[in-house]
Amino acid sequence: MYEPIRTKSVVQRVGGHHSDSHAGYPHSSRAEALDMQLAGHLAALLAVTDELGLDGAAARIAAQVARLRGSDPARAARADLADAGELGALHQRAHALAGRALVVAASRADTTVAILAAERMDAHAAALASRDLAGSL
Repeated sequence: MYEPIRTKSVVQRVGGHHSDSHAGYPHSSRAEALDMQLAGHLAALLAVTDELGLDGAAARIAAQVARLRGSDPARAARADLADAGELGALHQRAHALAGRALVVAASRADTTVAILAAERMDAHAAALASRDLAGSL
């Protein structure tokens, strides 16, 4: 009823089973994978922070991205925010990104980044709260 598979599986082509070492593939340790993930979250947070024009916070985030990646990160230009809704959306996005960075920093025991991420979460939560208060007046 079914046609038999005529090609070798990927595992057989590489030369082993899952328990064998795969010499042909690059490997990274869990710590390296967490470093890459953390650098990615921080780079995304940096882009939003740059768009918001928060230069002091952006400099601190950029320093941590450079430490994790070994090179200076790309920087975004400040956004022209004409609408308060756009500003709120950026703060919400930055808050979420800082939260993701905090989770990864905690799992890799990077206290410096964890503190920075928590501070950024607090700052963006405060900005959102003041925006909500101003909107209700």
